[in-house]
Amino acid sequence: MIDKARIEQAVRMIIEAIGEDPEREGLCGTPRRVAEMYEEVFAGLSQDPRPLLQVGFEEEHHEMVILRDIPFHSMCEHHLLPFYGVAHIGYIPKGRVVGISKIARVVEVLARRPQLQERLTSQIADVIDEVLVPSGVGVVLEATHLCMIMRGVKKPGSLVVTSANRGIFRTRLATREEFIALVRGNRGR
Repeated sequence: MIDKARIEQAVRMIIEAIGEDPEREGLCGTPRRVAEMYEEVFAGLSQDPRPLLQVGFEEEHHEMVILRDIPFHSMCEHHLLPFYGVAHIGYIPKGRVVGISKIARVVEVLARRPQLQERLTSQIADVIDEVLVPSGVGVVLEATHLCMIMRGVKKPGSLVVTSANRGIFRTRLATREEFIALVRGNRGR
């Protein structure tokens, strides 16, 4: 449960600490707006993504299913700055498929937490693998991190790519290569 009153108090203190007046017209509503934003941005902390995958369909499909270019945004836990990008997820069902919107919702729930891209990638793969029990799962995330652009090294245009493979995606090179080829499509990446 998000404690919006404490967030408002903390934001007010930050505004004062940077030498600004929290009562100034442009800033007087900022603590409340930040608290409301954090409630939304971190909503995944109070949600379990597993139930999203419980409703499936018996379908004798044993070939790869891929959902590509799922937009996501999250907050880097090191600087509380956003990172955002797209997720590509593939799995090979063992006779049971899940609605593809449910996979996108898993990404959203797990991204709405203080995160590291590496952890988010693994969590997505682990949840799908645990609940669907497929032959394998592959996840690739491509993201831009504001902590790389706005501060520190200041490198706009850099892209962080992470992957996680479970089951046959990890043990069978041909399956992993098929997944990557289908994710790339005709984009030439």
